[in-house]
Amino acid sequence: MKLSLWPRPSTRAFMREARRTPGYSLLDWLHGYIYARWPYLYIGIGTGEHPLARRAKPIVARLDALIRRRGAQHAGAASDVDGRPTVGFADTYHGKVVTLETATRLVQVDRSVDLGDLEQVIPYALARDIILQNPDHIVALECPCRSARAEPCLPLDVCLIVGEPFAGFIAEHQPQRSRWITGDEAAEILQAEHARGHVHHAFFKDAMLGRFYAICNCCSCCCGAMQAHRNGVPMLAASGYVSQVDEDLCAGCGQCVEMCQFDALALDGGRSIVDLEKCMGCGVCVDHCPQGAMALVRDERKGLPLDMQALLSAAGARA
Repeated sequence: MKLSLWPRPSTRAFMREARRTPGYSLLDWLHGYIYARWPYLYIGIGTGEHPLARRAKPIVARLDALIRRRGAQHAGAASDVDGRPTVGFADTYHGKVVTLETATRLVQVDRSVDLGDLEQVIPYALARDIILQNPDHIVALECPCRSARAEPCLPLDVCLIVGEPFAGFIAEHQPQRSRWITGDEAAEILQAEHARGHVHHAFFKDAMLGRFYAICNCCSCCCGAMQAHRNGVPMLAASGYVSQVDEDLCAGCGQCVEMCQFDALALDGGRSIVDLEKCMGCGVCVDHCPQGAMALVRDERKGLPLDMQALLSAAGARA
């Protein structure tokens, strides 16, 4: 087998885009390359499911501290009383909960998009841009979180990598575990996952050029981000909505309670009730209520929705 030391075309494309990204360092690029080149090892260690997780823990902790320091410098963040940067892990890698409608719009954008520094929508110090180049380039990847589990939820190929240089990089480096799909096929995957009761997250990462790069369709039993969030690492930003129950329509069947991935619903007195602190406004319960008793309503305490139509209209008005 012939071994080439020359980087693959997708790696060179990633490098070119990295050079054009302000504040993106060589360390950032190496981090991004490792993350995208070996996602199953990276996520497997991160979730503790990989055999190397325990041995790698001290190394990961040191690297995390280094990345956080650099992130704080890049974001201009302050330090706490002990001099430690206030930028945490969640600022470097996080997801925005989005409804099925929003997720579908993200995979059906028909033009390049440059929406920078969406602080009000993506409330983290780092990684909050939506810059879509070749948005019709979409790859379905076998979910690293599901793949790390002994008995994963199926199907596996439900992680949607959107736009360049990310889609091309994943397709070239993970040919056995990814496939090119159209926007319509991506929408079908989203709809099927929604029907299974899984939650759509638009993911952002500092090492992935500080921007949106994927839509993951997540279940609480497999998703590392959801488990981290449940354990106190605020990796997920709410959609901007919360569920509301129409008590006159609710039959107390409990189906919404079973479907909720965030444990935000319960039965009380024969009716469903919503824990507004836990509710992330994903909308799964709305479409799984046989009585039509659930609805999503805006809640300003949950931040602004990722409204692609409004964002694109605003960007067009500025152009």
